[in-house]
Amino acid sequence: MRVIDDSGNQIGVLKTGDALNMAQDKGLDLVEIAPTAQIPVCRIMDYGKYKFEKSKKEKESKKRQKQVIIEIKEIELSWNIGVHDFNTRLGQTKKFIENGNKVKITLELSRGREMAHMELGYQMLEKFEQACLEFCIVEKRPVREGRRISMFIGPKKVKPDEKPKIAEKPVGQPPPASIAVKEENTENAENAVKEEREEVKV
Repeated sequence: MRVIDDSGNQIGVLKTGDALNMAQDKGLDLVEIAPTAQIPVCRIMDYGKYKFEKSKKEKESKKRQKQVIIEIKEIELSWNIGVHDFNTRLGQTKKFIENGNKVKITLELSRGREMAHMELGYQMLEKFEQACLEFCIVEKRPVREGRRISMFIGPKKVKPDEKPKIAEKPVGQPPPASIAVKEENTENAENAVKEEREEVKV
């Protein structure tokens, strides 16, 4: 068999017994990594450590793939949907968006009357869009597809450092200089008026 040592260096072709002895002398394992090759390839390594690192890499890879996957959910409306059902669909949409998913909003015109007044479908989608703008962005405007009108919305793209700052009201601090000066000037004016009146009386 062809042997590679624990540093990745090619040792050459050795007998199985010799390769095992070399691995045991280093306190390591002899692992077959290419059994189907014309000359099987083995590597000297710490097999327990190898399995641990491989498992760790696989978990990290799955985690990254899971983060990249974005599902597209679908919400169906009708042009004459009631207030309760409208709010229910709105709540479902908000939950989908908060979970990082995109949402396809669909309105189907199934009757002849609905097809004749297609503007009602667009108006309903516009109403739903306005209700959603607080927590999402429109990625694709309403487009007609046969008897259906559909649009796509997605999560808002907010940077971590773009957080609104709320000014705190100062506690136990003196009023601003402009206010203090104004009050002082008012007091001086009042005193001047009093002095003027006293002079007139004299």
